[in-house]
Amino acid sequence: MTDPIRFFDNQFRCQVAAGDFALNPFEQAALPYLKGRVLDLGCGLGNLALEAGRRGCEVLAVDVSPAAVERINRDAASGKLNVRAVAGDLGSYAISGSYDTVVAIGLLPFFPRDKALPLLTAIQSHVGAEGCAIVNVLIEGTTWLEMFEAGRYTLFGRDEIERRFDGWRVCFSRHDEFDAPGGARKMFSTVIACRHKTAVTLQ
Repeated sequence: MTDPIRFFDNQFRCQVAAGDFALNPFEQAALPYLKGRVLDLGCGLGNLALEAGRRGCEVLAVDVSPAAVERINRDAASGKLNVRAVAGDLGSYAISGSYDTVVAIGLLPFFPRDKALPLLTAIQSHVGAEGCAIVNVLIEGTTWLEMFEAGRYTLFGRDEIERRFDGWRVCFSRHDEFDAPGGARKMFSTVIACRHKTAVTLQ
């Protein structure tokens, strides 16, 4: 296991150098649901945030990686996109305002359960009426744990995220499984849920 901030910052720098900006399968699944004001938490290299900007969304992207924030703001400026990236520790980042789309792809597993679940609640609370939350997590059965700090991660139950959107309209739910180094496996749950118009939101 390792320091996840250093792990991903190094990975992002390598991707920038190689010009590797392809959307991953989870980001591709999210594309049809991006609209209006978008908050992308743990946005990584920003491929989805920038694509949302190209599609006319107003995007706030947050990540702890300096390499990611630098790349996003540079490409947003050159493309004249309404996308702004800020550096932030998602363990203490305070979400403010209401959004049409809140994205958290691959973020929640990097926190112990007592922090991951309140963050999920905060995400849900800041989705506006008829807005969508896009949440992707690693689930139990995952055996590749090299990117985590020891004891500071959460593997969710197979259908746990979908259950936690009880009362929402689940528009998309999918499980994926991929090979990882050393014969290990990575297993994911992706849920896209839309808030009903009458639900209360935080401003």
